[in-house]
Amino acid sequence: MLSYLKQSVIITLVLFVFLGGIYPLFVVGIARVVGPNGGKGEIIKRGEKIVGFANVAQPFTSDKYFNSRPSAFNFDATNGSYGSNAGPSNPDYLATVQSRIDTFLVHNPGINKSDIPSELVTASGSGLDPHLSPEAAYVQIARIAQVRKLSQDKVKALVDEQMEDRFLGIFGPRQVNVLKLNLALDNLK
Repeated sequence: MLSYLKQSVIITLVLFVFLGGIYPLFVVGIARVVGPNGGKGEIIKRGEKIVGFANVAQPFTSDKYFNSRPSAFNFDATNGSYGSNAGPSNPDYLATVQSRIDTFLVHNPGINKSDIPSELVTASGSGLDPHLSPEAAYVQIARIAQVRKLSQDKVKALVDEQMEDRFLGIFGPRQVNVLKLNLALDNLK
């Protein structure tokens, strides 16, 4: 029995050193070599001014912009990322989602409740998801075209132009980065 305990302690210590130290340092080293901006993330600038990071969501609530996915903690990435942990049977969560639906419908007249993609009224697991599905972008086109006095075809063409394909053509969904899309929208004439 003592030999089993000794083996367990040794394995635990070896795994702790490897998984808690060596492996994380290895991953950080790879990110610094091959990652954008030395592993610090893709910085997005307008001119010389930094306006955000490609993989961290920002709030967009103005009718002239594509709305971001909601965040469980108001897009504050300074303390890490996390979801709300509230489930679909939680009455407070249901009230929050209903409030988001009501707000969306007020700002997007002519859209039916059933046409709202769930990602526009529910926060992502990290609370910092910077992307929307094509459907979530398309459902907002009419509002943006009207506010900016542009044709819906022109705004849809911009969304299609900004659409990111699946990773290696097969992994993950097609998506659009909201910050990049809104910056391109500001440049649209």
